[in-house]
Amino acid sequence: MSTVEVKNIKNEKVGEIELNDQVFNREVKTHLLHDVVRQQRAARRAGTASTKTRKEVTGSSSKPYRQKGTGRARAGSRKSPLWRGGGTTFGPKPRDYSFKLNRKVRQQAVSMAMSARFQEGNLVVLDDFTMEAIKTKDFVSIMKVLELNNALIVIAADNDELSKSSRNVPGYKVMKSEGLNVYDILLHEKLVVLQPAIESLEERFTA
Repeated sequence: MSTVEVKNIKNEKVGEIELNDQVFNREVKTHLLHDVVRQQRAARRAGTASTKTRKEVTGSSSKPYRQKGTGRARAGSRKSPLWRGGGTTFGPKPRDYSFKLNRKVRQQAVSMAMSARFQEGNLVVLDDFTMEAIKTKDFVSIMKVLELNNALIVIAADNDELSKSSRNVPGYKVMKSEGLNVYDILLHEKLVVLQPAIESLEERFTA
């Protein structure tokens, strides 16, 4: 079992907590992280790019001029891809870019991403993150005290004051433990986990 300090929002040490090594200190396989990030990004692609083929563009399908005797190359339609305003050959059409990965692979990758942040010394555990009101200025002040410039904050239960205070501040994201994923962990420099969320994460990834 690994041990990490527990701090409060004043950046004071208030205790220590033992972490399950199967969740927070396991071997990191970068190829798995790569696969899962690629899968997440592919699933987010709209896939709405579309071009018109020669049968879909507007224009006459009649022969523009006679076959021989003009000195020009033969042409059968103004909708040919060779002509300006004609159709596109092998252009993109709406498609689904997503692909599937096994659930166990995705779970292992999330655990590895958290382990990577712990091994780098970029995992911060807070005992609580209570804000009296929704106020961005207060959130920014707390981040300065904690010396966090770019962080993903993982909470165990809904916290409107924290979520709404942070949503307009670039570089920060608040997320419930159920939605924790590889892409968001790797996108942020620091991983900040509230102590109650540690327990739910360990239950989730050791079940």
